[in-house]
Amino acid sequence: MSIQACAVIPSHNHHAVLGGIVAALRGHGLAVIIVDDASGEPARTAIAALHAPADGVEVLRLEVNRGKGGAVMAGLRRAHERGFTHAVQVDADGQHDLGAVADLLSTATAHPEALVSGRPVYDRSVPRSRLIARWATHVWIWVETLSLRVKDSMCGFRVYPLASTIAVLDGERVGTRMDFDPEIVVRLFWRGVPLIHIPVRVVYPEGNTSNFNLLRDNVLLTRMHTRLVLTMLLRLPSVLRNRPPKLDGGGHWASMGERGAWWGMRLVTLVYRLLGRPGCIALLWPVVAYFYLSNSAGRRHSLGFLARAQAVQGLPAPSWRDGLRHYMSFAAKALDTFIAWADPERTGPIAVDGAEPLHRLAAEGRGALLIVSHLGNAELSRARLAMRFEKDINVLLHTRHAVRYNRLIRSVRPDAADHTIQVTDVGPETAIDLKERVESGEWIAIAGDRTPVEFNGRVSMVPFLGQDAAFSQGPYVLAALMGCPVYLMFCLREGEGHRVTFEPFAERIDLPRRGKDAALTELAARYARRLEHHCLRDPMQWYNFFDFWAEPKTGRP
Repeated sequence: MSIQACAVIPSHNHHAVLGGIVAALRGHGLAVIIVDDASGEPARTAIAALHAPADGVEVLRLEVNRGKGGAVMAGLRRAHERGFTHAVQVDADGQHDLGAVADLLSTATAHPEALVSGRPVYDRSVPRSRLIARWATHVWIWVETLSLRVKDSMCGFRVYPLASTIAVLDGERVGTRMDFDPEIVVRLFWRGVPLIHIPVRVVYPEGNTSNFNLLRDNVLLTRMHTRLVLTMLLRLPSVLRNRPPKLDGGGHWASMGERGAWWGMRLVTLVYRLLGRPGCIALLWPVVAYFYLSNSAGRRHSLGFLARAQAVQGLPAPSWRDGLRHYMSFAAKALDTFIAWADPERTGPIAVDGAEPLHRLAAEGRGALLIVSHLGNAELSRARLAMRFEKDINVLLHTRHAVRYNRLIRSVRPDAADHTIQVTDVGPETAIDLKERVESGEWIAIAGDRTPVEFNGRVSMVPFLGQDAAFSQGPYVLAALMGCPVYLMFCLREGEGHRVTFEPFAERIDLPRRGKDAALTELAARYARRLEHHCLRDPMQWYNFFDFWAEPKTGRP
């Protein structure tokens, strides 16, 4: 199902970065509705100057201040009147990473009935008082919804399904000031509207001013939570009857949350240093068992993959124990990755096959493209081999996952995240940047077993473990653009260490003008055959916990 989305920006006296926010949103093809909540000068004039209906920007002026919630409501109603089905709420102070807009929209497209909300990932600029206040609000929300599914209710960066949201606004009393953001989440949850969270990087810009009044708004929030708890008790049968379904964010790999906690990994690292890998693995078993039992979709996809792999090898169908072992293998891989960055020598020996051509490239200062996968532990090899080749290996990561990953890695290796290139989709700007990096002798690693986040036909359906699956054409298009050598890299755990295998794929990829799609499909098929070969060496080291053989969705948000 396609959606018709616009952006709604409430603003009271915020105008310094508003023009840049509007430009970024228009870059995503969104019409923009700015709600000027009775701003004074000079903000009033600056905001009014942005009104340009012909360019997709409308400024709605409120002469009497209604508060943030009142401004958002006015914007949502205006969006609904104009025929939009969804609205992206964006704050006007520049705190949110607008690179996440594509993630929000693609998830809303996959689940148009859901409220898709940002979940902040803060840097060091966040005031500690804000973190404490948010935690207190989270506890209240969990009580009011009788659920732990609401991970954040205060982020002002979200996509509203307008029909269900307007129904709440028309039928309920909802706070009009700083109480709006959390209250609308609770009331939509009560009505059975699913909630999906997307990690979003949030910063507090230097010199940023806030409209939050410490005393007034905390009193307002306390009154709101009290009202919601009492209302929940009065409506308890209805609240229990209308529990929203649990959603994983859609069928695309990028919409899946990577279930894990930063503090949990820190604790596991400490245990690793005290008790070694066996003691750490013992600690992980009950945690992994919980996630295995509680994640029905991941469990189903794990067993589905294992069934395919074992059928190809003529083995019997897997049992639930095999699925649990598969999950445990992934947990051990995550542990090894973290330790590889924190204390590389503790991850055991690493053997390398096929490294001679790479050594020559490094000696000649030439760039290269490495096609990796989610089989085994490519990230560990990146951590361990950088010194061996005297080369930093840059890796392309999907933006949503890169936010979490960078925070984790920076805690033990601050410089590692500098070689993570965050992307949502590889567009012209990214391609040019990568070409320049390769021409300067850098190495780029890109996964060949993940399809584009914003699908626009750049996949090939090729055989993999007995059935056609979608493989991205992106690595081969990039390789042709960069004109560099291409190698496959696999890293599988063997015994107490790991074995890295480099395979030459092409000295250079040149795509014909005619039959380009057929040439790309043949390249994808070659990669899929090598991936299958290595996958069958140890299927338990396959870490794509989604329906890999699902038909790709067409269309863009």
